[in-house]
Amino acid sequence: MSAVLDEFISFLGPRVEGQLQGTAKLVIRDEGALMLDQTGARAGDDAADVTLSASEQVFRAILSADQNPATAYMTGKLKVDGSLQRALKVSAILTA
Repeated sequence: MSAVLDEFISFLGPRVEGQLQGTAKLVIRDEGALMLDQTGARAGDDAADVTLSASEQVFRAILSADQNPATAYMTGKLKVDGSLQRALKVSAILTA
């Protein structure tokens, strides 16, 4: 597992724990994927209710509140596959 994925898992685990029903997958281009669910964050590439895909830079900007997730989606920087309702919930968790 990459150091980038380790960093994202450590950062997102406490944010996601108990906050998300179902599953979400974050695909960080050129780094790999991580899974988010009610237990937290972990490395993985399983099936999910929603998949968010972007570069490491875009995810970092979203996490630091320098990038609005909706704007990133509308400009093509963030790809969403699956439930848009779940994507909005994940976005709220990422920007909390």
